[in-house]
Amino acid sequence: MTKEIASGAALMQLLSAYGVDTVFGMPGVHTLEAYRGLDGAGIRHIGVRHEQGAGFMADGYARVSGKPGVCLIISGPGVTNAATPIGQAYSDSQPMLVISSVAATNDLGMGRGMLHEIRDQARVTEPITAFSLVAQNPDQVRELVHRAFAVFATERPRPCHISIPLDVFKQPDGREAKARVAPALPLCDPNSAEDAAKLLAKAKRPVIIAGGGSIGAAKELAALAEKIGAAVMPTIAGKGVIADDHPLAFEVTLDRPATQEFLGKADLVLAVGTELAEPDIWQDKPLALGGPLIRIDLDAAVLARDYDAAVAIRADAKASLAAIGAALDKLGAKGPGFRGGNEIAECRAAERAKLTALEQKHIKVLEALRRAVPRDGMVFTDMTQIAYTGYGFYRCFDPKTWFFPAGYGTLGFALPAAIGGQLAAPQRPCVAIMGDGGFLFTMQELATAVEQKLPLAILLWNNDSLAQIRDGMKARGIPAIGVNQLNPDYIAVAKAFGCKTAQPKSLADFERSLQDAFTADRPTLIEMREDASFLA
Repeated sequence: MTKEIASGAALMQLLSAYGVDTVFGMPGVHTLEAYRGLDGAGIRHIGVRHEQGAGFMADGYARVSGKPGVCLIISGPGVTNAATPIGQAYSDSQPMLVISSVAATNDLGMGRGMLHEIRDQARVTEPITAFSLVAQNPDQVRELVHRAFAVFATERPRPCHISIPLDVFKQPDGREAKARVAPALPLCDPNSAEDAAKLLAKAKRPVIIAGGGSIGAAKELAALAEKIGAAVMPTIAGKGVIADDHPLAFEVTLDRPATQEFLGKADLVLAVGTELAEPDIWQDKPLALGGPLIRIDLDAAVLARDYDAAVAIRADAKASLAAIGAALDKLGAKGPGFRGGNEIAECRAAERAKLTALEQKHIKVLEALRRAVPRDGMVFTDMTQIAYTGYGFYRCFDPKTWFFPAGYGTLGFALPAAIGGQLAAPQRPCVAIMGDGGFLFTMQELATAVEQKLPLAILLWNNDSLAQIRDGMKARGIPAIGVNQLNPDYIAVAKAFGCKTAQPKSLADFERSLQDAFTADRPTLIEMREDASFLA
């Protein structure tokens, strides 16, 4: 018989059974019983300086590792502090397990003014999670953990939040810590695969739009594109799913005019794992498609939304693309598509020819970054103008090498998410790119990066402004209010945290600073001013 231990400690053992090896959190008086079990379960704890950092680190860890990121936070302010990264993970379909304390069962919903009390905490995160529930006893703690990992394995991956009452953390639990067998991902219906293949076989100008849901199916997607000569347009979340130097690949320019015009002339569109949401297309109406639409997605709502699909497949992208490819082989179909032509290259060149002077300045930095970062290097970015240029034109050759908070669009993502990504893959060089405004949102996590001795390169793009908002005000004739903020001496701040620092005097100097950062025993803050003379 298994020895009885407190439910908080038993929870850690159950997480370990599911392969959890890292938890991001900040200890609080209400989560002490969970911390009692961390060492015994062999789980590494990464201490953060703010619960927002814990959520973003868990998100970055999940994006790189493919495993759910886990954060452990207190009730009340811990939950509300973490709500922003939970929302980002929800929007970008990232698996995150949020475990928090909540008031004791006798106090739930009573409004007694207990420490950290929210009268209905589960409702705070309900709209930004796959589920947010309160475990009323140790058995429910286990059941909700099992449910969360089933969601991560078989549904559109999104955060799950389990609130555990203070008294439940202490209650005895003598059950064995054992993971349950995960249900299988839904597979493609053979008839749907055949219907899709018949449409693709007839297409002379096929286009594949590859979203974040296609990241795990890069090989199958490229094989299908090559089979029928389909142009491939990745979304921001799908960046890297096809190598940027592939002759069938577009850059991430689905939000730009020439690419949208090209799409309008397609005679068939296959959309894989994408909502085709506003940040993907930046227009207030659905895209104009030149032919029938085939959609593949795990989310039934996506399949029914905004567009009429000729074939709608609710299934795993990898299995679906393989099934469609096999069906095409049976038909003996191998359409010419865009093979052998230069139409894609011409459209790509047309988009680059329209870059503004500021974007051209960004390109200089991004190309230097590309030269310094190995193929498998990771770049995490914030909501900042250089990253807006970068998601389109920084060259990627593999999935999971560029990370951008596209959907929720929060500031403060880059630094803590990069910390999580670096911890997930310590052997891969990692860069965080942020603007001076966004850096201040989560700057305190420099302490976490220094404490963990991470060789993280941090590119601070400094223009002393919330420039995108400033430019929008100017374009609309609105006074520039609240956008030209007073900044600290960032180099002095970074040194105070114990970071290395650099202020490059040339692009070659910038490349050397990056390479030095990748072999350092701590993070390096590289400040680059937008008005630097060598970028003119």
